[in-house]
Amino acid sequence: MFQWLRRNAKWAIPSGVVLAGVGAWLFFGYFGFHTLFFDDEVNEAVPVFTSGAGASGLESDAATDEEVDEMNEAMEEEDTPTEDPVDEGMPDMPEPEILIPYLGDFIDRSHPTSGIAEILTDGTDQRFLRFEDFETDNGPDLNVYLSTATPDGPAGDFDEDFVDLGDLKGNIGPQNYEIPPDVDLDRYSTVVIWCVRFAVAFGAAELMAT
Repeated sequence: MFQWLRRNAKWAIPSGVVLAGVGAWLFFGYFGFHTLFFDDEVNEAVPVFTSGAGASGLESDAATDEEVDEMNEAMEEEDTPTEDPVDEGMPDMPEPEILIPYLGDFIDRSHPTSGIAEILTDGTDQRFLRFEDFETDNGPDLNVYLSTATPDGPAGDFDEDFVDLGDLKGNIGPQNYEIPPDVDLDRYSTVVIWCVRFAVAFGAAELMAT
């Protein structure tokens, strides 16, 4: 073996370098296996709607008792009025409010996946898909789909009739995806973490009306 390598060293070494390069490209560039060993963690706040509706009233925006006490003390020190002056000539306008008409729990498909998928709306056409307490494995080319397939159905059904909401922002943490106004959530009622490159579902959640 060693004698053969000495006789053919002129072409054996360059060939080995090429093969190693191709292997590295397949591992990192195409298959992306290295992503399985690293987490992409995000922490997006509840989205603010065009109408001005924000996170008030949602659990993720709730202030702690300490924060409330600190705000009250600061307002007393600055002599900040606690109520706005009332214009008796103007009727009270209701504040925009975020509602959650649909939500569902993630289930495992090809990878362990957990968390809550919920739809946020302010009563207008603007809607967001939000993940709470979300976690799945990392992987290459992951996207967020809304699909007509059932969460526990065949994997090949997920990408037959679907809406692509874009790249998964992170495999851990809360995150938001705006939904096009013309998407019928009664039809596209399954959220799927979909690996485009290998056509497998990492996890799925069925959106149920609340």
